[in-house]
Parts: sequence; C-alpha cells; structure tokens
Amino acid sequence: MPKLKTKSAVKKRFSFTGSGKLKRSFAFKRHNLRKRSQSMKRKARGTTILKKSDFQTIRDYLPYNN
Repeated sequence: MPKLKTKSAVKKRFSFTGSGKLKRSFAFKRHNLRKRSQSMKRKARGTTILKKSDFQTIRDYLPYNN
C-alpha cells in the first residue's frame, strides 16, 4: 500500500484532544463583526469539540493522527 497524504487544510484547522476527540475553532470571527450580535461573538470564543457526525469524515483526512 502506498503512503496516504494528510489534507493540509485539515491539519491546520483541527487538532486531537488527549482523549482522542477532535477540537475545532469557531467560524465567522474574522471581519464584519459589527453585524454580529454580542452574544454570538461571546459564544464563538475559544474552541469546541467536533460533532460526532463530522468526526469520521475529518479523521479520514488525518490518516496518521488517530
């Protein structure tokens, strides 16, 4: 079997936690923030855990980080 390539976009945007879950950042925080509500900006701070339904897709893009 040939070596598998890791998707560059995915390795920049996701990281694994110690327990094996995927951690991600929030979207829509770069510009035009005057349009966003204060509560949305507050909820979008930091990072969060990826949903289970998206986990398998993203994990396939990171073949050697499981």
